[in-house]
Amino acid sequence: MLSLQKITLGLVSLCLFASCSNTPAANSVRDALSADPRLTNSSPSPQASPSPSPSDSPTPSPETTTEPSPTPSATPAPTVDSSSSFSDLDKAPQALRQAVKETAELGILTHSNSAKANESTVFEPNKNVTRRVYARWLVAANNRIYSTRPARQIRLAVESSTPAFKDVPTKDPDFASIQGLAEAGLIPSSLSGDSTASLFRPDAPLTREDLILWKIPVDTRQVLPNATIESVKQSWGFQDANKIDAKALRAIYADFQNGDQANIRRAFAYTTLFQPKRPVTRAEAAAVLSYFGFQGDGISAQEALKGTPKP
Repeated sequence: MLSLQKITLGLVSLCLFASCSNTPAANSVRDALSADPRLTNSSPSPQASPSPSPSDSPTPSPETTTEPSPTPSATPAPTVDSSSSFSDLDKAPQALRQAVKETAELGILTHSNSAKANESTVFEPNKNVTRRVYARWLVAANNRIYSTRPARQIRLAVESSTPAFKDVPTKDPDFASIQGLAEAGLIPSSLSGDSTASLFRPDAPLTREDLILWKIPVDTRQVLPNATIESVKQSWGFQDANKIDAKALRAIYADFQNGDQANIRRAFAYTTLFQPKRPVTRAEAAAVLSYFGFQGDGISAQEALKGTPKP
């Protein structure tokens, strides 16, 4: 109530002064009530409220779905050459069938160096094998069986080599194998000092004596023993030992010293007739190539396929 009275009294006083606005007293009161310009100019301007700053919280990244890594699959088996899946191996002689199958599993019994020709699944085990084919198989089988022992492999020849045989030029599909055997001194040629071996006759049938002549040096890997017709006749009991070429006598005699692993025994079983000029069948050649070695130091195709370690 007291405050209301004070306000009323103040208003009355102002009215009285207003009525006397031109008097000195009124002017003095008006000046007192006027705002001080110094205070007006120095009064701080209202500060604008700061705009909100962006949130310091990190912007969430889009959710990613982590896909589980695939479980590694087993290493795929190597592609098997068509030569290891022949459909007519049951036509091979019963005594040779297992050895032929094991050699076939090495994937080296190719018909030729043409991929198209090797698409055939027919082996023709009782057909005669040619010299070129046996040379190719011999090198391939040895290198496959000794795949982990480079020192025992036969080096394939290169095209820059001077041909050892007049009828096997560098463009021949089997030059690398045939020339490689000649350069290694494993078959008779001009390189080994045999002036009579200027021709290889690659497409002629392989004979029994050449089968042993080429294979035994790869088995023994040493100088062959001296031999005569008589020593071969006494060891093997061959009635036709006198028909064997002189160059093959030492190899045939050395083969006898390999016991049950002798190539002649494995290919032809027990016989008193060697028939040295008789053509060799594809099954007989494949059976011979199922084992390499001499007097216990060797390895079979089956052991090579299983990865059996050798010293």
